[in-house]
Amino acid sequence: MTGNPNLNLNPRSDYIFEHFFELSPDLLCIAGFDGFFKKINPAVSKLLGYTNEELFSKPISEFIYSDDRETTAKYREELTKSSPLLNFENRYVTKSGEIIWLSWTSLPVESADLVYAIAKNVTHTKKLEEERNLLLTNFTKINADLKKLTYTSSHNFRSPVNNMLSIFSLLDVSKISDPETLLFIEMLKSTSESLRQALNDYVDVLILKDTTTAQIEEVNLNKALNIVLRSINSLIQNSKSTINVDFSEFKKIQFNKSYLESIFLNLITNSIKYAKPGSFPAISIYSRKLNGINQLVFSDNGLGFDMDVVKDKIFGLNQKFHNHIDSKGIGLYIVHNHITSLGGTISVESKVNEGAKFIISFKD
Repeated sequence: MTGNPNLNLNPRSDYIFEHFFELSPDLLCIAGFDGFFKKINPAVSKLLGYTNEELFSKPISEFIYSDDRETTAKYREELTKSSPLLNFENRYVTKSGEIIWLSWTSLPVESADLVYAIAKNVTHTKKLEEERNLLLTNFTKINADLKKLTYTSSHNFRSPVNNMLSIFSLLDVSKISDPETLLFIEMLKSTSESLRQALNDYVDVLILKDTTTAQIEEVNLNKALNIVLRSINSLIQNSKSTINVDFSEFKKIQFNKSYLESIFLNLITNSIKYAKPGSFPAISIYSRKLNGINQLVFSDNGLGFDMDVVKDKIFGLNQKFHNHIDSKGIGLYIVHNHITSLGGTISVESKVNEGAKFIISFKD
């Protein structure tokens, strides 16, 4: 079945709205439940590089990047069940072979078996995000490598210096009568001791900086969470997420404010990103005291994990466990590092399609 570019979808002609449709820089289209374009504005053919006849003659899925077709099909199926699709991103392939990212807002009209959709070209933003993630990954690796090199070098330098000082302690200077030789020995010994002290001080400073980079302060849980919720309010609203919060067990914690906000941000956005198709995200965040330890518990009703498969890899860098288009494998790595760098721990309880529960235990 092929679409008809001349299909009259609205018997009432209105020049003003038609003019708006034709001139819009965003991609405007009307598609049928059969998977074909029914009407498109010039921006569609201009961006994809195909003629209108080519775009109408093939199913829309044929223009989608192959790795995104399965995911797109699942979300399109929800559209046919009268579920709007908001801020959905997938990739298309232009006639010249270029891969572009589009962000879609799609609204179904079940009575007409039609979908009205608007798309924005977000390729530039995606490229910037990929570059940022690559830089973050490289920076993290370089930072870890440099830290390891610094400690190793300091240790390696201290060993021969200590050996040199041991040799001086074995020398019997009483058998040396030459004053100049005794002076040289004393100068070498003094210089070696100064070098050892400098290396010890250097390592102490590195350790101190490593543990005090993040400022510890009393952080109000509600205030930190509300800052995050305000920043992603549109995402929460569009995904129809519900977030239940209970900080009655304890309302404040000694932690780093920026770290806590980052933890909330990554866990909440992950829950929304990995929601089960056809279900709205339901998130629960609460504080509790267990055996005298302050804990934050974060749970959702999303896709969950197969814990036998992910095991200890769940907090690793660039580890991906779902076939989500926008998955980067960085969020949980950041969360884990924020918590463990300040002496805390984080554990996971989860089953596939039964959500996930993250338990954060803070340092006493």
